[in-house]
Amino acid sequence: MPRALAMIGVVLAFVLASGAGQAEEPDPSHGPWLTGNWGGLRSRLFEQGLDFQFVFTSEIAYNPAGGLRPGIAYAGQGTFGLTFDLQRLIGLQDARFQLTYTSRTGQDLVANAGLGTLQLVQEVYGRGQTVRLTQFWFQQKYLNGLLDWKVGRTSMGEDFAAFSCDFQNLTFCGSNPGNIVGGYVYNWPISQWGTRLKVALDGFGYFQAGVYDQNEQYLGYADKLLPVFYPRSTGVLVPAEVAWLPKFGENNLAGSYKLGGWYSNTMANDVLVDINGNAISISGLPAAQRRGRYGAYLNFEQQLTKTATENPKGGLKMFLNAVQADTETSVLDRQIAVGMVYTGPFKSRPNDSVAFAVGTTHVNHRVAQGQALLNSVGLGPVPVQNSEYVFELYYTVVPVSGVYLRPNIQYVHSPGASTQHPDILILGLKSQIFF
Repeated sequence: MPRALAMIGVVLAFVLASGAGQAEEPDPSHGPWLTGNWGGLRSRLFEQGLDFQFVFTSEIAYNPAGGLRPGIAYAGQGTFGLTFDLQRLIGLQDARFQLTYTSRTGQDLVANAGLGTLQLVQEVYGRGQTVRLTQFWFQQKYLNGLLDWKVGRTSMGEDFAAFSCDFQNLTFCGSNPGNIVGGYVYNWPISQWGTRLKVALDGFGYFQAGVYDQNEQYLGYADKLLPVFYPRSTGVLVPAEVAWLPKFGENNLAGSYKLGGWYSNTMANDVLVDINGNAISISGLPAAQRRGRYGAYLNFEQQLTKTATENPKGGLKMFLNAVQADTETSVLDRQIAVGMVYTGPFKSRPNDSVAFAVGTTHVNHRVAQGQALLNSVGLGPVPVQNSEYVFELYYTVVPVSGVYLRPNIQYVHSPGASTQHPDILILGLKSQIFF
């Protein structure tokens, strides 16, 4: 424990000491980057239609309180991407192709320290410590941007219920359907064959719908580097989303209000009853089969204030994310998260940000019903689960161009959605380097 505290203390000391530096937020197409512009080569390649992305993300987490034992864990991800601007390369109007590989490494504090949480405290962990093909898609716009078509190896979470991933706890990171039904709704770094068509709604926002292949082999390791078509698919996943993108007031405060849902025509186990209609937890028989899994979500973001004109990115932004999955097949049936981010808290630090969020993940009441039945017939005791609550506070500092350091504090109440486990305190550090 002293070594773990010393490690985090050194890192936090460096973060706080770096407050005099300033840098802009990296734009994947225009920088800045830690490695600079390669003597102008990078800009020349971009003008010719080649845009490189090299990003490294690391997350350190330590639990001074809660869990079965104190521990510290590191998880990381390297991203290696290349965007081909096909209009500049071959004259194909408003078209591009994206190729991205990701490499994940490290360990999971939830497992190492026996935290038993429903959501990861290091969102970058998971889906195997390996290299994967994450993006392999073609995109083109038609009719002056009215239609936007995308096809290839992608994921539902890349385009539907899309949300930033600045927080370290998974409750507040990425597309929220994948946070509760990740067994068939895949988020980054998993990709699957699919297509998406978006229609721009002038003066309002957009409507989009997609179709994605359902196949658990995308989670495996066979041909994980190649854009192969896996055999024995079980069905398709069909999401749809409508978005209102208003701007309010004299300062044009931008908002994003997305409402969507999904349906998968695959077969799945019922979470409560067996093939005879009795409780699985008591009978031990195979689960009843249900065709069709579904859910709905909303993602709201609104800029509330803007700071001085010399810092157009500054100000306060709030968000609300909520998702509900069906109760027949989903162990976790809903998640709600709300939070705020303030960019430019100090005039001398226009690119720093401070953020706070609160969220909850709920265990399906039918799952809890099965647990209660197990206890009632003397086959327990087992915890009867309800909701897990998570709080996270972070501060982002940019010591040099292309480097983001984000120390954070997480607090988990009722970990594993059970009051039988003590609350957990997590000290974390999320870092991103754009090379």
